[in-house]
Amino acid sequence: MQGVPPAMLEFIIQNNIVCHAVEAMLFASISCAILGVIITQVQISSIGFTMAHAAFAGAAVGMFLSLNVTICAILAGVCVAFLIGPLAEKARVSPDTALGLLFGISMAVAIFFIAYMQTLGQGFSAMGLLFGDVISLYREEIYLLALISVVAVVFVVVLYKEITGIIFNKRIAESVGIRVKPVYYAMLFVIALTVALCLPIIGGLLIYVWLVTPAAIALQFCYRLSAMFLVAPIVAAAISVSGALAGLEYSLPVAPLTAVLFSVVFIAAVFLSPKRRVTFRKS
Repeated sequence: MQGVPPAMLEFIIQNNIVCHAVEAMLFASISCAILGVIITQVQISSIGFTMAHAAFAGAAVGMFLSLNVTICAILAGVCVAFLIGPLAEKARVSPDTALGLLFGISMAVAIFFIAYMQTLGQGFSAMGLLFGDVISLYREEIYLLALISVVAVVFVVVLYKEITGIIFNKRIAESVGIRVKPVYYAMLFVIALTVALCLPIIGGLLIYVWLVTPAAIALQFCYRLSAMFLVAPIVAAAISVSGALAGLEYSLPVAPLTAVLFSVVFIAAVFLSPKRRVTFRKS
């Protein structure tokens, strides 16, 4: 079929379109889940949420201006990541208020351009930014997704000591010689890249599910950070691949279906969590 790039997992899945959808969801889920562990444990979920919607707004502007959507999303996410601190200082507001302002601005920009594109008859392509599209992928996009998943793994492996220190306590990490600020901004940069590359597949309204839910599921069963870094991407990959296969098999929207599966698995994990049973016994 013309326009469909060669699949990397074609030796497992013969259908080229299904194979590419599975590849996209697999790589996106791995990178999001690994970074999601950091986001939840460092307790910067609001930053991840704001950056995701900033990338969403950048992609909408890029699509409207007929520019590269991915590059515009990356630029928007990176700009917001580096604006959070200065905005809080200059405007004399709390970081949470700064995040709320940036989130509101991002959503306003995104919704405006998507609504305007619908009036111009470009609604179908714009809707892909909202809910994702795993079918219309180019070879380069899938390879970039694979690359960013590798980058996420390498980032955690190389900076594991620093990440662990920051999660435990930023001030103590600084006192023992860990350069917290460079690691922190490097982390935000990698998150911005990941969000921007995953946006066309997952969609701006759903990508936060991939960033937080796998880590939340892993947290129900894991007692160590290293275990969470293993369990979260495995769970995310299993759910995302299942969602892709089921969605394409039964002609259902893949990303929304997968988001529902994440929610169901999280609820089940809460009820089955050994931590919950221990807490119940103590009470």
